[in-house]
Amino acid sequence: MRIFLFLPLFALFSCGSDPQEVIEQVTPIVAKHKRPISIKNGKFFEVNGQQLLYGGEDSTQHFNITGYILIDKQFHYGIGREVFPALLKPEFISVTEADTSWADTTRFLVAYSGNEVKAYSIKDLTKHEVVNDVLDGKPIMAAYCVLADLGAIYERTYGDKVLTFALSGYTYHDDNVWDGLDGFVLWDRETESLWWPLIDKAVSGPLKGVHFLEMDKAHWEDTTWDKIKKSYPNAMIMKSGLDFERPTSWEKLDDVSNIVERFSVKQ
Repeated sequence: MRIFLFLPLFALFSCGSDPQEVIEQVTPIVAKHKRPISIKNGKFFEVNGQQLLYGGEDSTQHFNITGYILIDKQFHYGIGREVFPALLKPEFISVTEADTSWADTTRFLVAYSGNEVKAYSIKDLTKHEVVNDVLDGKPIMAAYCVLADLGAIYERTYGDKVLTFALSGYTYHDDNVWDGLDGFVLWDRETESLWWPLIDKAVSGPLKGVHFLEMDKAHWEDTTWDKIKKSYPNAMIMKSGLDFERPTSWEKLDDVSNIVERFSVKQ
């Protein structure tokens, strides 16, 4: 299982911050106990018997976490779920076009299937954390954590359904998981379930218990720009400086029983 842990960026964010500006102001990691504890900052509340978690200024963005499997006091931050620019439609350029931008030692995640090769620089993944993409007709997700220095390519197809991932605005820690380091909490747009990659599964919502699908390691690698030029000269390279206007509506999945039955983590 690949994981991605929390970057020390949340402490610098306000809801109106530009993520790129924040990345350029990264400060040394503060002690865990000094990070904003979500429950102390009013991020948890109850409405009509349902437990909710703050998701943004618009009340429709709150997450329904009723029956979730984590612990309130172990959540940090809560800056809103649309702050980080997790990409939905990345744009690409050729190796020739990109060659003026990257040193040979620059690291990339590269995914390949059929005749198609796509590459995502670690620098750009540090900004986006999550890139929803399609490779050879198959929905995938590229993800990277600068703190853990770990990246991975995941598949996004669950049966006949495709999930779209983004950052929730929270991190979570468990002293018994990866030495208690904070890890990003993701969410999917189709069911608004929360996912914690450090334990490799969804932790709330309709998909609670469903696991992440890491792409076969034979089809992706963590490599350098020099190798891309030599081994994948026809690769498509994700453009830098991308952002997007967050969607206000998207397809929702009402019946996910088949996904839960087929892809739930075995206990």
